Amino acid sequence: MPDNTLRAHDEDFWETFCGRYDLQSGPINLENGYFGRMSRTVVEEYQRNIELINNSNSIYVRQQFEQRDSLDIRAQLAELIGVRAQSVAFTHNATAGLQALIRNYNQLQPGDQVLISDLEYDTVKGAMRWLARHRGVEVIEIEHAHPTSFDYLLATYREAFIRYPKLKLMALTHVTHRTGLVMPVQAIAAQAKEHGVDIILDGAHALGQIEFDLEALGISFAAYNLHKWIGSPLTLGFLYIAPQRLADIDPDMGEMHFPISDIRSRVPYSTPNIPALMTLPLVFEEHRSLGGAAAKGARVNYLRNLWVSAVRNLPGIEVLTPDDPRLYCGITAFRFTRHTDQQAMVERLFDKYNLFTVVRTGAACGPCIRITSGLTTTVADIELLIGALNELR
Repeated sequence: MPDNTLRAHDEDFWETFCGRYDLQSGPINLENGYFGRMSRTVVEEYQRNIELINNSNSIYVRQQFEQRDSLDIRAQLAELIGVRAQSVAFTHNATAGLQALIRNYNQLQPGDQVLISDLEYDTVKGAMRWLARHRGVEVIEIEHAHPTSFDYLLATYREAFIRYPKLKLMALTHVTHRTGLVMPVQAIAAQAKEHGVDIILDGAHALGQIEFDLEALGISFAAYNLHKWIGSPLTLGFLYIAPQRLADIDPDMGEMHFPISDIRSRVPYSTPNIPALMTLPLVFEEHRSLGGAAAKGARVNYLRNLWVSAVRNLPGIEVLTPDDPRLYCGITAFRFTRHTDQQAMVERLFDKYNLFTVVRTGAACGPCIRITSGLTTTVADIELLIGALNELR
């Protein structure tokens, strides 16, 4: 496999790579963080699987998929992320996994405290506040300054752990969906462990563009998407529970289709998107053949750095995501400082320059515009973005 840094700059390679995808003409998509594209071969495989399941109906599902194929696919997923198959269970998406982990975490007592920050996904915030209403715990909310630093983030959590000694559980987002800030998960997890605080990790945007080792991170509970950077069909995600911590998450609402010793009892039992699951072996193969998260991350980081380096010091532009390589990925946010309405600026980027971006709100730092390059984004696309920001600032 070629050096990923060199390949990230190889436009001939990426032009050929883009040929694997059927791209619709029209606006330039710089909102690739919502969900990723499937390659043409994955789409074709998915369609074949839809036809197979529709034609065979429950015969194949009952006789083969439930008994053998689904277990093999789960084993392949576990191998992809370097964990035991018994520690993962498929979900519809990361959000469903996070909700299951939060509502079924059984180590809380009335009067305990749980921690969230302004950068958590809104559904995660809602789930933690649900704990307050139904478990009698107190929700502690902290805010992060932008731009930030590695040491600042560690100090912020260290201060929270000391100030709130009744903390038992916290939400932590690996890659924040608002600004693209990459949290120093391993260092925060080490501090949390010293103070007896468990972490439920939101890995929705991390898997596939950031290399990580769950055991090395020190994380026992996490949930991920497969449809963002891995390249799967929509409706696929999974949760992870360290085997030694399975008892700390209850079966979901008394789920009895699987034994209590089976992690699959920790998620709602329902008919999944079987054709999508059947497509995963090909998805995993294509992900690995490209070079995995190392290659994908290097490419989107390269594209990110092209536009950030060109505009960071320009009057009228504030880039909110730091340049510390430990704290950024392909997602980065900025704002126009001379324009109060960032949504209006998103519309101008679209109407005048054919660039599709989105506003993210909810962070203490205020509204911002999120730019997410994808694997089919070109340097020409980024150059157009740079020109547009220069003109609009």
